[in-house]
Amino acid sequence: MRILVVTVVHHPEDARILHREIAALRDRGHHVVYAAPFAARDSTPRPYVEGVDLPRAAGRDRGAALRAARALLAERGPEVDVVLLHDPELLLALPGTLRRLRRTGPAPVTVWDVHEDTAAALVMKCWVPRLLRAPLRTAVRAAERLAERRLRLLLAEYAYQDRFRRDHPVIPNLASPPVDPPSPPGDDRVVYLGQLSRARGALDLIAMARLLAPGIRVEAIGTADPDVREALTAADRDGVLRWYGFLPNDRALGRLTGALAGLSLLHDQPNYRHSRPTKVVEYMAHGVPVVTTPTPLSAELVERYGCGLVVPYEDPPAAAAAVRRLAGDTGLRLRVARLGREAAVSELDWRQWAAAFVDQLEAWVKEESGGAVSVDAEMTD
Repeated sequence: MRILVVTVVHHPEDARILHREIAALRDRGHHVVYAAPFAARDSTPRPYVEGVDLPRAAGRDRGAALRAARALLAERGPEVDVVLLHDPELLLALPGTLRRLRRTGPAPVTVWDVHEDTAAALVMKCWVPRLLRAPLRTAVRAAERLAERRLRLLLAEYAYQDRFRRDHPVIPNLASPPVDPPSPPGDDRVVYLGQLSRARGALDLIAMARLLAPGIRVEAIGTADPDVREALTAADRDGVLRWYGFLPNDRALGRLTGALAGLSLLHDQPNYRHSRPTKVVEYMAHGVPVVTTPTPLSAELVERYGCGLVVPYEDPPAAAAAVRRLAGDTGLRLRVARLGREAAVSELDWRQWAAAFVDQLEAWVKEESGGAVSVDAEMTD
């Protein structure tokens, strides 16, 4: 198959898009055209994909990205078997484009990979005016129902099924545990991995770091929303915590090795109630104890597998106390790290789902074409 993977929102090094799904497609021998905001994110396409640079959609500045995506779909759509979309914004680039493609020949199988609760996520954005949030939520739900009728859907969480009328395949957003056993957790460094925002607990992270200093260092890895960027920059400058900014996936995961704990301080927001933070699974996979607020799926992981501690929402002193408890109790720290690692290897390994992901795309292509699925000759020579 030839697959066109498109995002104008996510970083080109996004773990689910590049390191899981695209890697699985390439391992199976399929050719991938990866369209993403490479230049805007100061990134370079990996040599195993055909890279196409797109503008980045950020804040209210989305028009150029959508126009470029629409032109790309019109130009490259006839050349591919599958178009795999990763942003709800890209649904706006489809009307008219698919109709034109169908008039000129078989249209590609078009798939929307649903990563999050789109309506809940949008109304949390600081750039969306409050008066527009309720009508925007309604409009997004209507767009999702329309997409369900016209596209194929993949869901990253079983709970997302409630938003749709038909059943759709679920490909969970999991991690790939290192093959070699990780180093045991230390007692002087905690790590946060992921996007940084108010709702994701960025300011709580800073407050917690002040409480833990100087004995325990806090490290934050990930890009930051504009409304917390200045606070993180100042905290890093003042030595309160170490903010690395964005790191490629392999370097970011390397920072987990030997950490005392991995942090997930999400606030109680609708978008987080139905989504399992991938960072929590990453911590488990790397043998790092978890400290998380009680978002349902995170708390369920901790309670089921005994892999960490749950702390109240928006309570930096409680989070700091949980970290100190792990630092002061070597037996507890090693036990929860071991239990998390065992669960990640046995039940939460992306490699157990990679084949199902590729199989699903191949099945849809066969269904619509009535023929066999081709592979990339370069990969099979």
